[in-house]
Amino acid sequence: MNTNLKAQMVYAEGVRFAITNDEAEEIGRAFLYVMNNDLHEEPFGFLEDVYVSEQARGQGVGSQLIDKVIETARQRGCYKIVATSRFEREQVHAFYEKFGFENRGYEFRKGLV
Repeated sequence: MNTNLKAQMVYAEGVRFAITNDEAEEIGRAFLYVMNNDLHEEPFGFLEDVYVSEQARGQGVGSQLIDKVIETARQRGCYKIVATSRFEREQVHAFYEKFGFENRGYEFRKGLV
C-alpha cells in the first residue's frame, strides 16, 4: 500500500482572560482556544490554564472566569468546550460540573520537553 502524508497548517484563536484585585495584581486567569476540525462546521473551545490565587479562592473569581469563557465560546459559535483536569483534582472536577461540564473520558498526554 502506498500512502502520502500531507501536513496543512491550521490556526486557532486564543483569548486570555484575567481578573485583578484593587492593587492591579492578577488573581485569576484562564485561556480559551477556539479551534476547528473536519468533524464539525462549527469550531470548538479548549479551556486551559485556569488559575485562581489561593487568597482569592472561594470568592467567585473562578466562576467569573468560567462564565466569561463560556459566553465567549458561545459568541464565537463553538459547539462545545473541552477542559482537562488531573484525576486527583476532585474539587476542580466538581467546580467544572457546576457549570455543566461532563466527565467524558481520559486525557492522554506525552511530554515533549
